[in-house]
Amino acid sequence: MRKYPRNVLIATIASLLTDISSEMVVYLLPLFLTAVLNTPVAFIGLIEGVAETTSSLSKLFSGYFSDRLRTRKWFTVIGYGLSTLAKVTLAAARSWQAVFGARFADRLGKGIRTAPRDALIADSVDEKTRGAAFGFHRAGDTFGAFIGVGAAALIIFLTQQQSSLLTRQTFDTIVIISLIPAALAVLVLIVGLREIRATGQQPLLSFSLRGFDGRFKFFLVVVGVFTLGNSADAFIVLRAQDRGASVLTTLLMVMGFNLVYTLLAQPLGNLSDRVGRQRLLIIGWAVYALVYIGFALSQSALAIGVLWAVYGLYYALTEGAAKAFIADLVPTEKRGTAYGLYNAVVGLLALPASVLAGVLWQAIGAGAPFVFGAAMSLIAAILFVTQFRNSKSTHQTL
Repeated sequence: MRKYPRNVLIATIASLLTDISSEMVVYLLPLFLTAVLNTPVAFIGLIEGVAETTSSLSKLFSGYFSDRLRTRKWFTVIGYGLSTLAKVTLAAARSWQAVFGARFADRLGKGIRTAPRDALIADSVDEKTRGAAFGFHRAGDTFGAFIGVGAAALIIFLTQQQSSLLTRQTFDTIVIISLIPAALAVLVLIVGLREIRATGQQPLLSFSLRGFDGRFKFFLVVVGVFTLGNSADAFIVLRAQDRGASVLTTLLMVMGFNLVYTLLAQPLGNLSDRVGRQRLLIIGWAVYALVYIGFALSQSALAIGVLWAVYGLYYALTEGAAKAFIADLVPTEKRGTAYGLYNAVVGLLALPASVLAGVLWQAIGAGAPFVFGAAMSLIAAILFVTQFRNSKSTHQTL
């Protein structure tokens, strides 16, 4: 088995624990909002969109300041700590506005930690093992999600079994239990994470793209096109329920997705070190388009479950490869800012993507958001293929 540096191992353990906590709750939120709080679907799109936009925009600032202040560790610790405190608020939520506030705080914490953590991982490995390191981290993160969803499914089985509607008491119990691994993650980071000081020139106080490679800028454009059709996964949860899946069945579907993602993330990250990140990203976006077309056309809960498992392949192909690809394109002293810019693009478009999905769902039908998402994914893949071919023809590496 490959030996990973200390920071990669610590970051992976913390992500595993945090995803145990987060995934116990996140897939139940749309069910809690609709079944318990009677929240309209369009509002769910608004909540998720604003939450993800907050997360991504805060990654821009935390990434930049981690470069400016030349520290990654404490941004990471603070971000994980804030997400833990947000779950306390969620446990007391009795309105969709309160859920909105808790999601805002949780995603703000994610935004503060993610870019500095990813930059720290990139700083801890060399170019030849970068894809494997990010793949390993994603595998640990997603294995935590698998455990978390499994724990939530077990609690639901013991309390309400096959009931199609989530109860307030069950949801509150799950949120309270989820606080334990979240707190442990913060402790692991405080004790185990080690700072790596950047040795390059200190960047100027600016959030502009000036000074970044044109290939990085083009990648941000392609990611933006894709993200416009990449609505929150909460809509997949609602689609499963729309096709007759109970709460327990839905969580089992999520476990299948996380299992596929966990098993494939590290091998595919390792593959990106050998065959190039571009190929995996193109294939991943094509898989996404096919899966989303399937979601739009599906007529049964079983079909949703199978497609959701295949959806894990898309994540395994793209998540680690994209983060390693960014590190390939930018210098060490600007990696925090680069990850922040990447996530800012995703965040700025996450809100309109999810709001648009909610509007399409209510105005046209449940399949409409998925058709739109598939179309945007194919456009992104075509753009990237075009640039990839141009780069090959001029003997450059995109």
